[in-house]
Amino acid sequence: MKRVFLLVLDSVGIGEMPDAAEYGDEGSNTLKTASTSSKFNGMPNMRKLGYFNIDSVDIGEPCKEPSGSFARLSEASKGKDTTIGHWEIAGIISPSPLPTYPEGFPDDVIEAFSKATGRGVLCNKPYSGTEVIAEYGKEHMSTGDLIVYTSADSVFQIAAHEEIVPIEKLYEYCQIARNLLTGKHGVGRVIARPFIGEPGNFTRTSRRHDYSLTPPGTTMLDVLSGNGYDVLSVGKIIDIFAERGITEYVRTTGNEDGINKTLEYMDKDFHGLCFTNLVDYDMLYGHRNDIDGYAAALSYFDDRLPEILDKLRDDDVLMITADHGCDPGTPSTDHSREYVPLIMYGKNIPHGVNYHTRECFADIAATILKYLGTEGDIKGTPIF
Repeated sequence: MKRVFLLVLDSVGIGEMPDAAEYGDEGSNTLKTASTSSKFNGMPNMRKLGYFNIDSVDIGEPCKEPSGSFARLSEASKGKDTTIGHWEIAGIISPSPLPTYPEGFPDDVIEAFSKATGRGVLCNKPYSGTEVIAEYGKEHMSTGDLIVYTSADSVFQIAAHEEIVPIEKLYEYCQIARNLLTGKHGVGRVIARPFIGEPGNFTRTSRRHDYSLTPPGTTMLDVLSGNGYDVLSVGKIIDIFAERGITEYVRTTGNEDGINKTLEYMDKDFHGLCFTNLVDYDMLYGHRNDIDGYAAALSYFDDRLPEILDKLRDDDVLMITADHGCDPGTPSTDHSREYVPLIMYGKNIPHGVNYHTRECFADIAATILKYLGTEGDIKGTPIF
C-alpha cells in the first residue's frame, strides 16, 4: 500500500522568479531572509535531504551526499496566492489571476452583502489583519457592523468579535459572501477572521475558516479519490479545495498541531495521499514581517523532521514544497512571486538527484499520480 506525504510549508519561497518585478516583488527571497535571523538553526535535517543543494539556494554549504532528491519549481499560473499555488500543485494551471481589490470592493458587492446579512460594513479596504481589528474593533463591538477587508491577494475577509457575532453566525455570513462572489467577482477565498479581547487588546483566534472557489478543473485529489485511493487532508487543504476530492480531513490550530496530526496519520494504514498545509510561516510571520518568528518556525519544523522520517515505511514517499513566497524582510506584507523548493525522499525513489528548475508546480501532481499507479487529465510532467 503506497503512501505519499505531501507537506506544504506555506509561503517558504526560495527566490524571485524572472517576472517578480511585474508583481512588485523584485528582490524577494523568503528563505534567505529568514536565514539571516539568529533564530535560524541552519536546518541541518533539511540540509541532509538536499534543501540547500537546490539551484540558486546559497545558504551555507550544500550537502555533499544528500539523501533526498530535489528541484526548484517555477509557477506557471498567473498569480502568487494560496489558492492558485495549491491548485497548481494539484495539477491546474491558472491562465489569469484571480480578482483583487486594491481600492476595496465595489458598492454593489458591499450593498448586496449587507442586505443579505442584515448588518452594516466597516472598512472595505486592503488592511493588515491585526491592524484592522485594532482600528475598527471598538466600532464593530458598539454597532455590530462587520469588518470587511482585503489584501493584495484575492480574498474577502470578514472579522468579527466572537462575543458580538457567534462563530457559527460568522461562518454563515462567510457562506453568504461566497455565494455572492462568483463570476467576475469570484475571489479565491472568503475568510472568517474571528477575534476576542477588549479595545486595545484584541487577539485573533484559531477558528479561522476559509471558503474557497471551487477548482475550475480536475485535480489530482479528484483523480485519486475517484479511483478509490485515500486522500487525507491536514490543515486548510480541505478549505482550499472546497472539500472536493478529499476522503478524510482534520483541521489544525498551527504548525505544531499540523505536524502532530500528520504523524498520527503516518501510524495508520491507507493507500494514497496525505496532503498537509503548515500555515504559520505565512499567517503569523510572513504577513507580519516577523523575520525572527519565521526563522524560529523553520527551525522548529527541522527539529521535528526526524520524527517524520522515522515513521516512513518502505513504500512511502515524502515531498516537501511551498505554494508561493512571503518575504518577511521586504516592505510589503503580502505574498511574493518566488520559486518554490521541492524535496523528495523515499527508499524506492532516486537519491541525491538534482532535477533543477521545473516549469510548473503541477509536476508534483503528475509525479504522485505516476508513483501511486494511476493517471488523470491534469497538467504537469512526472519528475521520476
